[in-house]
Amino acid sequence: MTAAERSDADLLRAHAAGDAFAFEELVRRHRDRLWAVALRTTRDREEAADALQDALISAYKAAGSFRGDSAVTTWLHRIVVNACLDRMRRRQTRATVQLPGEGPHEPADSRDQVAERDTRMVVEAALGQLPAEQRAAIVLVDVEGWSVAETAAMLGVPEGTVKSRCARGRARLAVLLGHLRNPDETAPVAPRTSGGPGTGPSSREEAR
Repeated sequence: MTAAERSDADLLRAHAAGDAFAFEELVRRHRDRLWAVALRTTRDREEAADALQDALISAYKAAGSFRGDSAVTTWLHRIVVNACLDRMRRRQTRATVQLPGEGPHEPADSRDQVAERDTRMVVEAALGQLPAEQRAAIVLVDVEGWSVAETAAMLGVPEGTVKSRCARGRARLAVLLGHLRNPDETAPVAPRTSGGPGTGPSSREEAR
């Protein structure tokens, strides 16, 4: 059986047993999705790249401790999200760099694609205004499509906490993105605080 034919769990066990190519295949399978989660969570390409690298190194070293209580993909996502949150907490700030479109060569004559790109950038910017924990929950559940139970396992919190974070995050996004439903309305501007984004008591309260 080739590496490509083996299950994720088989590959992780093979890696822990000394297979030199098993982990490489595992990363190849899931890197794109792990990268997407890291990028949407940190909203900064350099931070996302560093967090993903940290996470993959941790997974590489910790493969022998995997007990199969969850899917390998859940385990990998948990490590990536934790690496992202750790880096964000250390910096004590949230990145404000907008995510680029799919590529540098956007069709100049396609108004629909330009509008779609602009909408995507507005949504990404709104996500960036959420507290880190809310953003991670929203990205995993609403963007990546993981269940509440899977997300709770990744974040290491109770399911009720995931539901609460998603509810708070969605409520905030509804305010920030309300103008997309009614183009005549002006997008709200996030209030400034003396401590910078995410440092006030209200932000800490919402993140719980």
